[in-house]
Amino acid sequence: MTQKMSLAIFDLDNTLIDGDSDHLWGIFLCEEGIVDAVEYSKLNDQFYSNYLAGSLDILAYQKFALRPLASTPLEKLEELRLKFLTKIIHQIILGKAKKLIQQHVRKGDHPMIITATNDFVARPIAALLGISDLLACTAEFKDGSYTGETLGIPTFREGKVSRLKEWVEANSEDLEGAWFYSDSHNDLPLLEFIDNPVAVDPDKTLRDIANRRCWDIISLRN
Repeated sequence: MTQKMSLAIFDLDNTLIDGDSDHLWGIFLCEEGIVDAVEYSKLNDQFYSNYLAGSLDILAYQKFALRPLASTPLEKLEELRLKFLTKIIHQIILGKAKKLIQQHVRKGDHPMIITATNDFVARPIAALLGISDLLACTAEFKDGSYTGETLGIPTFREGKVSRLKEWVEANSEDLEGAWFYSDSHNDLPLLEFIDNPVAVDPDKTLRDIANRRCWDIISLRN
């Protein structure tokens, strides 16, 4: 009997990489002098604290996070992003995460990433992980530059479920037997929606819930 191919869905930050790329990008912009280091760092840390606490206003955060994209020339942004990938992201990609992705690929599963990080930051990281299908917060790009606005439903909490449903319908896929790997209690809506939820190095809230519900708990840290 041929084994059915399933979607293998991964959160990105603190799941496949050892850190939060969105927050790290903000720190990087401060270090590069692209934004006011004092003001931006304070807000960047506050938004991240809100995320960890489960109280993040995703629309307010996206407006904050996308502002530097709108105020920086595209050529400079691409130069900064390459430096960010080389200096920071390459160092925090988890080897065990790459092996897990390949395990699913060898089984014939279809890997994809769903992340609340914006697509400008997330897409090249997904490429480094060998994953072409990405659902991320979409930064509006118009007439050769970023506008600072978000397009469509942000891929955060229930928004991940909504965007995944849209993607499945548009690509004639199905969710039978699908897997979802995440570290965060913010992803409970999608973890509860998927047949095979897996908590990856989970925060305390998610670990407690995963234990109560007998979900698999794994670690991808060395």
